[in-house]
Amino acid sequence: MATIRDVAERAGVSPITVSRVINDSGYVSDETRREVEAAIEELNYVPNILARSLRSKRTHTLALVITDVTNPFWTTIARGVEDKAVENGFSVILCNTDEDPEKEQSYLEVLLQKRVDGVIIAPVTSHGANLHSLSRLGVPYVVIDRRVEGMDTDLVTGDSVGGAYELTKHLIELGHRRIGIIAGPEQVSTADDRLAGYLKALEEFDIPVDEALIKRGQFNQEAGYELTKKLLELEERPTALFAGNNFIAIGALTALWELEVRVPDEMALVTFDEIPHLSAVYPFLTVAAQPAYDMGNIATELLLERLDGRREENREVVLPTRLILRQSSGVEVGLDMAMSPSF
Repeated sequence: MATIRDVAERAGVSPITVSRVINDSGYVSDETRREVEAAIEELNYVPNILARSLRSKRTHTLALVITDVTNPFWTTIARGVEDKAVENGFSVILCNTDEDPEKEQSYLEVLLQKRVDGVIIAPVTSHGANLHSLSRLGVPYVVIDRRVEGMDTDLVTGDSVGGAYELTKHLIELGHRRIGIIAGPEQVSTADDRLAGYLKALEEFDIPVDEALIKRGQFNQEAGYELTKKLLELEERPTALFAGNNFIAIGALTALWELEVRVPDEMALVTFDEIPHLSAVYPFLTVAAQPAYDMGNIATELLLERLDGRREENREVVLPTRLILRQSSGVEVGLDMAMSPSF
């Protein structure tokens, strides 16, 4: 493998001159630059990225730490992050925590060792204890999808309160009064916000809160399946179900089909977030769709602004959700309603 000295010898210049060309620093004549670049190409020289990063204090790598890489919501966010990062000369390391605080901590330790320039993270819990190591070492980060209590940070989220309110209001306007909700895990702000939007709609329509209709569980199919079965075991079971995210909705549908409960005839169903592969071939679920790609793109832009010193104050961006009404709630296919942004 060619070295910087090999390039210097081929071009007839000093190693320092080669370094200036590679790093675009210091004066080098146009003729000398062409000779060095020709030598680099002839020798297939690859600069030592680690050495350059030690000098520049930049590795040109960002990290994206998310909770479930199998969920289309998160993979779409990841695409938004990657596109913006690559556009600006950065690579992205993707980490999947599975909602596990220990796994989150372990990944952050590895990322700090690898000297990433910044982190975009969906914290496992709302207290965000593992983020303190980033703050302590001065590593810029942006929180995405979930708030962190007591920490003033850059934040990009969807409007979970507004989206949940509109979904619940939609069910109420269809005549439902017993609406079950599987809101997602405790100590996660997104789940708390969706529960808050649900409760807000009940209050507005003077519908008493029945605690038996409120379930909390992980944002996964297993929770959707098990908790839907528990709701169906109630003596007075719900007539409609609000799933806290798309994976909970898949689990709920599995339970409903298994128990031969027809949707929407016997049970209306709404959820947060699209299931792209399913909605493309069979547009069925009524959803509050979040602009996941934009969330990733904007979070990356905020992080790059921070890295480049273009901004010092923290920013919070809340993106609107879009209510898409389909058969699962008992309406005709294909009705879209744009929902107002929240700031």
